[in-house]
Amino acid sequence: MNKNKVHNESEYFLAAWSEGKISAEELKKYVSEEDFNAYMELEKGIHLYEKLEAPLDHSFKKIQEKIKNKSKSKVRKLYIGWFTSIAASVVLFIGLYSLLGNNTVLFNTDIGEHKNVALLDGSEVILNSKSEISYNKKTWRKEREVTLKGEAYFKVQKGSTFTVKTLNGFVTVLGTQFNVIARDDFFEVVCYEGKVSVKNDSSSTILLPGNSVRVLNGKIMEDYQVKQQSPSWILGESTFKSIPLKYVINALENQYNVSFDRSSIDESIIYTGSFDNNNLEIALATVFKPTGIKYNKTAGKRILLSKN
Repeated sequence: MNKNKVHNESEYFLAAWSEGKISAEELKKYVSEEDFNAYMELEKGIHLYEKLEAPLDHSFKKIQEKIKNKSKSKVRKLYIGWFTSIAASVVLFIGLYSLLGNNTVLFNTDIGEHKNVALLDGSEVILNSKSEISYNKKTWRKEREVTLKGEAYFKVQKGSTFTVKTLNGFVTVLGTQFNVIARDDFFEVVCYEGKVSVKNDSSSTILLPGNSVRVLNGKIMEDYQVKQQSPSWILGESTFKSIPLKYVINALENQYNVSFDRSSIDESIIYTGSFDNNNLEIALATVFKPTGIKYNKTAGKRILLSKN
């Protein structure tokens, strides 16, 4: 059969299926198995987009609206496009490496960037700057499991066990809202709603709303209470409570495209406070002036830190 004719017929049946004139079973009879599987992926993508457009609850919608209103927050919305000029139509999402062929789905953010992500079950994630999540779409129905590097706020739909895997430990829930930081030797989990189980090589704990746990170098350093309804970084401010200055400086580097020369200061100083995520000058002043540390910009984007 002429290739152009086959191509045209595939497009005709796809159009008929998308308009509801034929069923998926009927479509399967008229197109190749490869094309049929591609069309089914397209349908999943459209369904997922509709879920994203209808937020799960008022509180999460309110957070998203606040993010949208901050012009410098750099939140990127998911976008769906589909191509009928080729036989295998697919759905594409910004940050999505692949929906076909590769079972690993990956989202990441650059320095100073936030990103909203919708998972296959309708759960939602907001990634903080310089962070990454991934999951296996093929096994998702059997096990809801994502791998995180960096920081993310999760709004998980109720259902089977949902697990966040990090190099520092595991976070397990059924349906809840929580924040996870997993960067190098720093691991922190804050529960905002529901119940969260946190495990690492040396300990296991259950968090209720307002509870948190922090692990440094594999050891639990502190359990503390939070009063906020959601993490402050979502609304443009990074907040810290009784944390070594080293990790605050790391957070500055992840938020802004700068690096620090720390050789002349004591990074073990305990810091409590916050910095602005959209203005470097204000952020530097709010972190280093209270700690008595001088900061001077050198060549490029490097900042020299020194004692007063």
